[in-house]
Amino acid sequence: MTRLVASNVVAGYGAVEILHGVSVQAGDGEVTCIFGPNGCGKSTLLGAVAGIVDIWGGEVELDGEPLAGKPAHAILKSGLALMPQGGGVFPQLSVRENLRVGGHTLSDGRMLDQRIGELIDEFPRLGERLSVPAGNLSGGEQMMLAIARALIVKPRFILFDEPSAGLSPKLAAEALDRVAALARRGIGVLMVEQNIREALRVADRIYVLAGGHNRYEGRPEDIADGRQLMDIYLGAAAEDER
Repeated sequence: MTRLVASNVVAGYGAVEILHGVSVQAGDGEVTCIFGPNGCGKSTLLGAVAGIVDIWGGEVELDGEPLAGKPAHAILKSGLALMPQGGGVFPQLSVRENLRVGGHTLSDGRMLDQRIGELIDEFPRLGERLSVPAGNLSGGEQMMLAIARALIVKPRFILFDEPSAGLSPKLAAEALDRVAALARRGIGVLMVEQNIREALRVADRIYVLAGGHNRYEGRPEDIADGRQLMDIYLGAAAEDER
């Protein structure tokens, strides 16, 4: 099993330390969710793992390969892709151009064209919109494009930062269903999500962060009911306010 392991990660911005020794593990074919109040360091953790936030201490490994200190493009080549909040599509670029950006680390243009063709077959709606600027797509279509773009390089792991953010309840459920489908095909998923109810439906393992520290680790079946998790979550929020 391919594993993504972050151990005692310390990271921040400027002189401000945000993560104070956070540890998480995720496996391929699983959805691992990170919950916590705003400002607790969830997105910082994803950025640190993906190489866009400097790690000041601790280790990150993908299948035993150290990632800490590597530039983001090298981490992408190692098999780990980040999908930022909102998908990070380029609104002025067409669907096709966005897909080509997703393959910027591929040196073989024919391979890139082949991958785009495969993904158009997998997401036929995108095939109908290839020349349309991404900014003109619906929220659900933009999420579809963001996922397809992340798949261009055949990653072993994808990091999602709130994939349901800004979507209607129906589209949010569909977005998380797509995330779960990625896990079923063997891709590891590490996901930050605020929609706790929908995320628990697809999660295999959960973490709760508070104040840049680990607060809870377990599996959805370890939680007796939604009230127990909410107590953990609200306790984390109260801790962050201190």
